[in-house]
Amino acid sequence: MTLECLQNYWWLIISVLGAILVFLLFVQGGQSMLFGLGNTEARRDFIVECMGSKWELTFTTLVTFGGAFFASFPLFYSTSFGGAYWLWIIILFSFVLQAVSYEYRRKKGNVYGTRTYDTFLFINGSVGCILLGVAVAMFFFGGEFTVNRDNILSGQAPVISQWASTHGFEAIFNWQNLVLGMAVLFLARMQACLYLLNRLGDRDEDFFNRIKASAFINGGIFVVAFLAFLSILFTTTGYDVVTEGGRTVSVSEAPYKYFFNMVSDWWELAVLLLGVVFVLYGLLRSVLARHFTKGIWFTGIGTMLAVLAIFWAAGYGDTAFLPSITDPMSSLTIRNASSTEFTLTAMFYASLFIPVVVAYIWYVWRQMDKK
Repeated sequence: MTLECLQNYWWLIISVLGAILVFLLFVQGGQSMLFGLGNTEARRDFIVECMGSKWELTFTTLVTFGGAFFASFPLFYSTSFGGAYWLWIIILFSFVLQAVSYEYRRKKGNVYGTRTYDTFLFINGSVGCILLGVAVAMFFFGGEFTVNRDNILSGQAPVISQWASTHGFEAIFNWQNLVLGMAVLFLARMQACLYLLNRLGDRDEDFFNRIKASAFINGGIFVVAFLAFLSILFTTTGYDVVTEGGRTVSVSEAPYKYFFNMVSDWWELAVLLLGVVFVLYGLLRSVLARHFTKGIWFTGIGTMLAVLAIFWAAGYGDTAFLPSITDPMSSLTIRNASSTEFTLTAMFYASLFIPVVVAYIWYVWRQMDKK
């Protein structure tokens, strides 16, 4: 395989991991509804039990997503994770709160009380979803950083990437980023409702109808937020980047860049539309049918398809998947931010074990659901 093929392949792997992560965020979505949907202690316990059996999968996927970026596109890893560290520290701290809460919520001698840990879970569910959406939105709307490869030879400060003094904190208050953050949050809340319907079955009709109503409300807000994000995405100006030998040669503004990416690569647009159809079908049938509990599988498949298409639009087509607002020549693409051909080739063979990992996740999922 050529270096270009390997770069395309590893962006595909990154896209798949990102799609799985967004689907698994229904755990966070359920946590964000502990004080609304869980209007009694028994119902809060039910939500915590359902989400608590899956939280490790979400956290592991997040870590794997970051690890895959580190190995395949290290310049992005050092630029984003190392430069915009306030954004990522807040995200990771919220996940630490989640792990602590599931460990100590019901443990004997809990001096803080169950409600304290429920609050921690709520914080992770809300903040985690919004800020992960903000981090992904930076793939399209950029960040305030510069890249100078020659700095690696500096004896005093061998730092290639330098971020603005706010170090990613500014991205949290970018309204375009927040639109996607809100879409991710309400998607996670909607899918949490559908997963709870699947787990609850016919055990509590009143609670079942309450969850259906919540799915309808959160799903409606998600649809509005997602359509707003798509309208912003398709009308924004991106960058066409020409690279040679892993270095940027020229960068030019490209109006409606992501729209034309999907139109020229028709399969991206087809996958996006198919994903939207699956999500809408799963949501509408769940809320309109008297007792339909399989909606989570339709919306889950649709979510992963839509996220795949969005990632493809960001990375393929000589597009800057992390544009630099400060210096467009510093914008990162899958060509100038990737590892060497040797590293990508070695990891390619390691990636052949991915189906085994997916099968293991499915097995663990099934075993957890039996209890």
